[in-house]
Amino acid sequence: MDDDEEIRDLIETLLANEGYTVCQAENGEQAVALMNADVDLVILDVMMPGMTGYKVCSTIREQYNTPVLFLTAKGMDSDLTIGYSCGGDDYLTKPFSSAELLARIKGLIRRYKIYMGKESDAKNDAYLVYGDLKVHPAFNEVIKADTELNLTEIEYQLLRLMLQYRGKIFTMQNLYETIWNEPFLSISANTVMVHIRKQRAKIEKDSKNPTIVKTVWGKGYRVEK
Repeated sequence: MDDDEEIRDLIETLLANEGYTVCQAENGEQAVALMNADVDLVILDVMMPGMTGYKVCSTIREQYNTPVLFLTAKGMDSDLTIGYSCGGDDYLTKPFSSAELLARIKGLIRRYKIYMGKESDAKNDAYLVYGDLKVHPAFNEVIKADTELNLTEIEYQLLRLMLQYRGKIFTMQNLYETIWNEPFLSISANTVMVHIRKQRAKIEKDSKNPTIVKTVWGKGYRVEK
């Protein structure tokens, strides 16, 4: 979604050449109307007339875990925080290179397909269990006390990783470079903290006093054995 037709056409041509099917939207209302479960990735501009990209992302998150990539001229730390807080999975600032955009897109789609169980045998894997929390290790399914939770792809990956290695302390750098698969930068710690905070609001009984994903002060996070 972008209100600049030239940018939309450029991205569509780039992705079509890679074999992707692309559906364009020139505003937020169109983007929401076009959204369905078959969509593997949403690319959103932030600054839009009427419904902003942030609002579109929040609306999508009410029903779908589809990864969202923000593509915008805004690049301040506060903008990144808002984007991640409303459910965004990645953020690319204009101007961008075709190679960088394709790399981000392919990474998000690849992880989404793997963890959503789009491989034939994904649902045969056993759940990771921690108290009344159950997490499927191959696709984004998180159940707490028999209620399925709606975690974003990044929130799910963070939880799954720490459940698989209980007792291990993950530093901010560990988590960022493992989940985002990118070098750790000065703003990366804030990105991790935002996602952990949003994740805790969904999985913890009291997010201010977490009992699942705990903070190890001065070191990072862990799920205890």
